[in-house]
Amino acid sequence: MKNKKHNRRKFLKQASSFAAIAAVSSSAVLPVSLFAQSSNLRIREVAAYPIYINQRSDGLLEAPSFNGDDDPDRWRFGGPFEQLPSAIIAIIKTNEGITGFGMGAGGSAAVEIIDGHLKHLLMDANPLNVEQLWDQMYTSGVFYGRRGVFAMALSAVDNALWDIAGKHAGMPVHELIGGADRDRIEIYQTNGNFLEAQSRGVRNFKRTTYGGPRASTAAMDSFIESVLQARNDLGPDVRIMTDCVSRDGTVEWAIPFCERLRDANLYFMEELLSPDDVFGYAELVDRIGGRGAGWTRIACGEHEYTEHGFRILVGLGSAEILQPDITWCGGTTAGRRISALVETAGLELIPHRGASSWGFPIALTSPSCTMAESFPEGSAILDAMSCQVENGYVLVPSEPGFGHSLTEEMVLDFQLTLRQ
Repeated sequence: MKNKKHNRRKFLKQASSFAAIAAVSSSAVLPVSLFAQSSNLRIREVAAYPIYINQRSDGLLEAPSFNGDDDPDRWRFGGPFEQLPSAIIAIIKTNEGITGFGMGAGGSAAVEIIDGHLKHLLMDANPLNVEQLWDQMYTSGVFYGRRGVFAMALSAVDNALWDIAGKHAGMPVHELIGGADRDRIEIYQTNGNFLEAQSRGVRNFKRTTYGGPRASTAAMDSFIESVLQARNDLGPDVRIMTDCVSRDGTVEWAIPFCERLRDANLYFMEELLSPDDVFGYAELVDRIGGRGAGWTRIACGEHEYTEHGFRILVGLGSAEILQPDITWCGGTTAGRRISALVETAGLELIPHRGASSWGFPIALTSPSCTMAESFPEGSAILDAMSCQVENGYVLVPSEPGFGHSLTEEMVLDFQLTLRQ
């Protein structure tokens, strides 16, 4: 309780610094005036579909069964609208024959938000006014949708608008948002066979578990051993990270867990706590991160939304590495604003799934970003939305828009239904 009170007092003392941080908002990112003279370009059709991404979508629409009130699976049940398993694709068509695709999440709930709400702000609008449309859509839903499913629905349509803008300009999205003086980023592989990946040139690795106070001792022992073994197998010169994917972790649980992994010399430790425990994350930075013992970095933000949520994390000092997912946080428009906020604060930005078509433009154009997350397991539709990886690097796409190979036929073929 003492630590919690201390963090709240520190929050109030830092109020003056928040004023400076608040200035780093959408106004700090120069708006992209995309060919304003093209006033004849108009949106004519907006649709969105839940998609089957891979085995993680299996059973998503089926009712679960539990073995009583204390079944551990009750704490892991994410429901039918949980981010990656409930991925959606928005398809936006224009009067000039340009079609934009954008990934989001939230399943049928997000599709309903697009069909019943956001669509009304998009129809007959100029799709090149991307950031103005984002501000209008966010403001329109701010009383019920500042976070969560609304932001995931907004991500899908915002990404589709950027896809249109890139195709209209004949430019990749990363060039539209400022470009970069590099043409590749190192990947880090999440899970899979690390030694096999190392033989292909991969130099950065992350191991995940579903950790927290309710995880069994045996499961956590096994995970810790696997990370220490990875360090032993891969050698001292590679970056190794961990991710607890924690919904309910506490500082009291996390500190002893982190201490057991200290010999692994981890580059960062991700999602040790509930995403709502922003004061707890600040305490972790104070105790084991850069403001404390300094033997790892504290990472979070995968489950945070828009620059408003990230401004809290940055202002409190709740993370040293911020990890927005561009298909969840509000799309590429939100990603640009989050990047400006993080870079101004002198922190690191490493987007979740940064090697995806949607995450890579923000990763590439954020100077602090040194790695892009890649997964060994995929599917045909995920492969269509992933950048090319070669010798441990994600390569810059040259195709207009996001450089994906999605088609409307593919989206419909992968549409998630109750029968799947």
